[in-house]
Amino acid sequence: MKKQTVKNADNGKTLKKLWGHIAKFRVLLILSVIMAAATVILQLYVPILFGDAIDNIIAAGQVDFARVGYYLKRVLVLASLSGVTGWTMSILNNRMTYRVVQDIRAQSIRHIQHLPLSYLDQHSTGDIVSRIIADADILSDGLLLGFTQLFSGVVTIVVTLIFMFSKNFWITLLVICLTPVSFWVAKFISSHSYGMFRKQSEARGKQTALIEEIIGNQKVVRAYGYEERASRRFAEINEQLRDYSAQAIFYSSLTNPCTRFVNSLIYAGVALIGTILIPGGSLTVGGLTVLLSYANQYMKPFNDISSVVTEMQNALACAARLFALLEEPEESADAQGTLEDPKGCVEIQNVAFSYDKSRKLIEHFSLDARPGMRVAIVGPTGCGKTTFINLLMRFYDTDSGEITIDGKEIKTLSRHALRSGFGMVLQDTWVKQGTVRENIAFGKPDATDEEIILAAKEAHSWDFIRRLPKGLDTVLYEDSISQGQKQLLCITRVMLTLPPMLILDEATSSIDTRTEVLIQEAFDKLMEGRTSFVVAHRLSTIRNASLILVMRDGKIIEQGTHEELLARGGFYHTLYNSQFQRA
Repeated sequence: MKKQTVKNADNGKTLKKLWGHIAKFRVLLILSVIMAAATVILQLYVPILFGDAIDNIIAAGQVDFARVGYYLKRVLVLASLSGVTGWTMSILNNRMTYRVVQDIRAQSIRHIQHLPLSYLDQHSTGDIVSRIIADADILSDGLLLGFTQLFSGVVTIVVTLIFMFSKNFWITLLVICLTPVSFWVAKFISSHSYGMFRKQSEARGKQTALIEEIIGNQKVVRAYGYEERASRRFAEINEQLRDYSAQAIFYSSLTNPCTRFVNSLIYAGVALIGTILIPGGSLTVGGLTVLLSYANQYMKPFNDISSVVTEMQNALACAARLFALLEEPEESADAQGTLEDPKGCVEIQNVAFSYDKSRKLIEHFSLDARPGMRVAIVGPTGCGKTTFINLLMRFYDTDSGEITIDGKEIKTLSRHALRSGFGMVLQDTWVKQGTVRENIAFGKPDATDEEIILAAKEAHSWDFIRRLPKGLDTVLYEDSISQGQKQLLCITRVMLTLPPMLILDEATSSIDTRTEVLIQEAFDKLMEGRTSFVVAHRLSTIRNASLILVMRDGKIIEQGTHEELLARGGFYHTLYNSQFQRA
């Protein structure tokens, strides 16, 4: 009972949040309700006309054709008007539904842009994509069904009862007394289906994440013979999804047979009482025809509403996942400070940080980088090199200590102002679907072709760009070019923007040795007068660094120039020589 109460409370909260989005389109909602009412009233008046027409057919040779024709003409007019209002209602409902879902999707995408990277690191890309695409689609289907059938159903029930009371009080009372049975059936089905639909939605998110992971890394899967294990993992999740879907569909499929059984009981009751009343003169044959039609019309909305409730359980389960994403706290508030003509003086004072607060990573980290210095950061895997870059760019905030640029604490600067002062080339490359020109000019959209070509030549990417089918106009996809060519494009982006400060995190890891030498020369030229932070595993590439920081277990254990560190014979000496030992 407690579990049921909690579930109902969750449903109520989700509906309230959903209503906040629907209310933005209240004009469409009001018009839809008006059209629903008009459609129902027009449809429900038709049986009265048929009943009157039947009462004018007394016996063979005693048919008032003029009156029958009159009623049939009115039926034709009302049916035509009902079709027009129903069509208008459908247009309004479609527009309202897809605008609501469009609004939620747009809000979700905007929200993701402001979520801390810690959230994105802890949730699979496939699950997030599943929420925004699959869950939003299911929500739109549920809303459309709700708007189309719920409004019409409620109006149908109310108007039908009014018309039925005008015909016969006792038969109408019988119908009302049997109505709670349909409500009980609907409540029973919805209480059992919601949990299964929620589990189905979660399993679908896991499945999407796994598919995205396997397909996106198919080369790795095949290289390491992971096909069978990948298939087993998929089969397990697929089996879960099948079980949850089967149970959800089983409970939802009970709706029609159960409610139709109740309908049959009500219909039979109306027919039985009506035939008893006709001989006494309190009801005509035409009147009974009208009541039987209304009894059928009255119960039909309960069938529709029961179906709507079942589908809405699925829609609400998906909406809850979407709202859970939207309610994730955004990264800390952005400051308004700016960097005017940054010189590149970076000071780090006693910084501490860890991803998992129970496991320390960076402690007592201090650094004073003067303008124009080249600071190299080396150390074994997992020592905190890339974490330092994340802190410098405010992808994560420090737990303690402070980082200043030109005397300004980076938390007082807007993230845009801070990041626009840096040019980054990372080991992980990224190419968006678009032309080569769009990919290079990502950080400088107004760049001319001459500027782009000059940057490409300096980055030594022009050789392969000009060989592409359409040169700068060639459309790139994720696997259109090699990893090395992607990295050259990333380097070209930095060459184009010429930022005041540089971050190079294994920037040439996917490039052949010959091209690396040429690019290193271009980097040397680019880094002149610019404060640069270079993360490198190949120590031969940082010999000319102004300062080398040797990190281990989140701490700086040695620092100095290449020659000074070699002369000390410490950890750097061991690390450097290990790269040149012969087997």
